[in-house]
Amino acid sequence: MSTPQTPAPQAAPAWQAAPGPSYPGYTSPIPVVRTHLGHAVASEWTKIRSVRSTMWTLGVFVLLVVGIGLLTAVFVAANSDGALEGENPLSFGFFGLLLGSICVITLGVLTTASEYGTGMIRTTMVACPSRGRVLGAKALVFFLVAFVVTLVSSLLVALVDVALLTEARDPSTAEWLKGTVGVSLYIALLGLLSLAMGSVIRHSAGAITIMIGLVLAPLVIALFMFSSSLEDLRQALFEYSIPNQLSVFYSTSLTDSGPSGWDPLWIALGVTAAALGGAFALLQKRDV
Repeated sequence: MSTPQTPAPQAAPAWQAAPGPSYPGYTSPIPVVRTHLGHAVASEWTKIRSVRSTMWTLGVFVLLVVGIGLLTAVFVAANSDGALEGENPLSFGFFGLLLGSICVITLGVLTTASEYGTGMIRTTMVACPSRGRVLGAKALVFFLVAFVVTLVSSLLVALVDVALLTEARDPSTAEWLKGTVGVSLYIALLGLLSLAMGSVIRHSAGAITIMIGLVLAPLVIALFMFSSSLEDLRQALFEYSIPNQLSVFYSTSLTDSGPSGWDPLWIALGVTAAALGGAFALLQKRDV
C-alpha cells in the first residue's frame, strides 16, 4: 500500500510580485501635501500672466483710460474760458473708463471661455477636480488684476486732471474715493460678471457679444423711445444703464433720479454674485 505524498510547493511565476514592499525603507523625495485654494490661485495666476491676450488687452485698457482721460483734460483746459468753476475735475476720466471697460469685459470672458475653446479646461479639471475651487481661483485672480490695473490707471488720470484743470474746484475726500477706488471696484465687478458669463456660455464670441449688449443696449434703446406711454420704461433704462451708473461715481449722473452715491457698486455686487452662483451650479452639473 503506497503512502500519500504531500504536494511540493510551487514557485511563484516570474511575473508575480513577492509579498511585502519592493523597496524596503524607500521614501519618495516628492512631498505629498493636501491641495487647497492657494494652489489653484497660483495655477490661475500663472495662466493669466503667461498668455499674450492678457498683456494686449490690459495694455489697450491702460492706453484708452489714460490716453483719453488726459487728452480730454488737455482739450478742456485749453478751451474752458472760465467755465470750469464748480466742476469736479475727476469727472473727465469717465470717457476713457467707459471705453476701457470693453477691454475688461473681453478679458473676463476669455479667462473662462477660452479654456473651453482650446480644450484646456479638461486638463485643468484633471489637475483640480474641485470645480468650485477652480472657478473661485479664476474669479479671485481676475478680480485682483482688474482692480489693481484700473486703480492705478484711474488714479494717474485723476492726479493729472486735477493738476491741469486749475479752474475747477478741489474734489472732496469722498469724491476722490469714489473716483478712484469706487470706480475701480465697479469695473472689476463688471469684468467678474463677464467671467461668470463666459463660464455659463462657454463661447468667447457669444459671451462678449452678450456683455457688450448689456453695457450699451439699454442706453441706446432708451434714446429711441419717443412714445409717452413708454416714458417710465425709458427712464428706468436711463437710470440703470451701466454708463449712467458709472457716471454716478463722478457725480455726473445722466438723470436726476435713480442710483446715487455708492448704489451702483451694491447693484453690481448683487448681480455679479447671482451670476457667479449660477455659473457654479451649472459647472457642477455639466460635463467639461
